[in-house]
Amino acid sequence: MYRRLFIIFSFILLSISIQAQKWQPGRFTDIKGNIQTGLIRVDPSGKAPIKGEGFIEFKEDNKAEPFKLSASDLRSFVVGKDSFVVAHAPQNENWSRNELDFVKVVLDEPVKLYVAKASSGGGHGFGFSPGISTGIGTGGYGGAFGGGISIPIGSGGREKTTWYFGENTAEMKRLTSENFEDIMTDIMGDEPDVVDKIHSKVYVLANIDKLLAYFKQVAASH
Repeated sequence: MYRRLFIIFSFILLSISIQAQKWQPGRFTDIKGNIQTGLIRVDPSGKAPIKGEGFIEFKEDNKAEPFKLSASDLRSFVVGKDSFVVAHAPQNENWSRNELDFVKVVLDEPVKLYVAKASSGGGHGFGFSPGISTGIGTGGYGGAFGGGISIPIGSGGREKTTWYFGENTAEMKRLTSENFEDIMTDIMGDEPDVVDKIHSKVYVLANIDKLLAYFKQVAASH
């Protein structure tokens, strides 16, 4: 029984690891605003081009030679439905390996919602997380927060999701249980039904994935 569970669990981890290494259709916007479409690998192996920065790999097509793009080369990139922007670690926070990296844009509102993956010890980069899948579009960044890519920020061991908010990444701050009601009311203020449920504590930080799914449902009903 336990042996079978171990084999199944190992197979799932292997499948996730293999999936994370795949080349996927996408595009990036460089620091000058130029847009390039092709194939992107978000969890590349090897040494980073610039120490202390996250990076991706890009190639124009399957026959082209891939090359690495460091965070300081980019403004943003899109892979499938997922959109990412370059960000420094917010004030009063330290990201263990890369102080300049990527965060996913979850909601592209005047006050934006971002997400990253924080872990308790070792490693930094992208990984695949089959968890949250809201499918909420991110406007100008051309994506949605679909089940797929997550970003481990920090060092190995146990992971947890870290949420941020701000008008842009320069003003990004951590979303906490203490500021959750005020911030999410501000972000979702155009939907009174959603706001009422936030105020009545139906949705809190611990179940923000359900809040995002409900927000999508209400917005789609108009």
